[in-house]
Amino acid sequence: MRILIALTYYRPHYSGLTIYTERLARALVKKGHQVTVLTSRFDSSLPAHENADGVEIIRLGVLMRLSKGTIMPGMPSAATRLAHRADVVNLQIPQLDAAPIAVTSRLLGKPVVVTYHCDLHLPPGLVHSAANQASHLANHVSAAAANRIVTNTRDYAENSPFLRRYMQKLVVIPPPVALPLVTGAEIQGFKKRWQIPESGSPVIIGMAARLAAEKGVEHLIEAMPTILSKHPDARVLFVGQYLGVLGEEAYARKLQPLIERLGGAWTFLGILSSKDLTAFYRSCSLLVLPSLNGTESFGMVQVEAMTCGVPVVASDLPGVRHPVQSTGMGCIVPPGDSQALAGGILEVLGNLKEYSSTPAAGLEEYAPEQVAGRYEALFEELVR
Repeated sequence: MRILIALTYYRPHYSGLTIYTERLARALVKKGHQVTVLTSRFDSSLPAHENADGVEIIRLGVLMRLSKGTIMPGMPSAATRLAHRADVVNLQIPQLDAAPIAVTSRLLGKPVVVTYHCDLHLPPGLVHSAANQASHLANHVSAAAANRIVTNTRDYAENSPFLRRYMQKLVVIPPPVALPLVTGAEIQGFKKRWQIPESGSPVIIGMAARLAAEKGVEHLIEAMPTILSKHPDARVLFVGQYLGVLGEEAYARKLQPLIERLGGAWTFLGILSSKDLTAFYRSCSLLVLPSLNGTESFGMVQVEAMTCGVPVVASDLPGVRHPVQSTGMGCIVPPGDSQALAGGILEVLGNLKEYSSTPAAGLEEYAPEQVAGRYEALFEELVR
């Protein structure tokens, strides 16, 4: 089957959406499908065309940016050409270009599947407001034209003002999660590099995210004094992009002095290789996901941590709470409440054995081959 996947950013851009799409595209290729990804050349040093892991990647030049969105003059013609030769079109949204691609694909007689990742909540400001409205309109046009709409959980869909309007088209498919195996020596090497003691039981609080306002990083910072009063050796390891995050420069400047006050209790690790990411999870006491709003619809990092036997403290948000509720590996706390977050972290730290038991079943459905199989069945049904 020839599958066209379109989205604004693809790897090496770092976000949950790009990681999701990369895992899905690779898994579909392994099942024997021809997958083309149409995306932006957000960094001019990236090749306009390449093949990575069997996935054909076509990157279009960016004329200008509208908040976190991109304006690509070459998109209409490229999308029309690629949709014409595809059997099915998958749009990963939100993205500004989704609407014309969806409409054009349907006019060409091609089935369209929209994968809806989240309700967009941009910071205040004229440009952000314009981008939010444009994205909202594009999402509605895309959803109206789509044959099916895929989302991670029914919990999120039922609480999303956007998705509630399209429940008759809804298909729930969990996100793809995969981590490579690592040896004990590789974990020891990781700990040595980041000065994590091998002896004793150091309290390592992990967070894996971009440094972005919707992630609620300030609430983990504000929770740390309470945690340090009970666990003086506690330390946060923050994995993910923290420098030059698009549209988050003011947020980073706001957090910088707060993080500096924590001194050695906070360490930025940056973007890790896949093996180092596994070693990171296996070095953590727990993982924290203090997200604030519907821009976070799930949080794949939770399942990644759980597959390594690491419990999670997550915000009580639709979709985000699903992994903890379905596995019992952690607790959920009200979003935006620093003291509740501190209380949740202390609760899990005080009962690590109870919360660290990896369930025998329940995590297998997140394997990329399982997720790709469900997409494959959906695509074949629509093509028929």
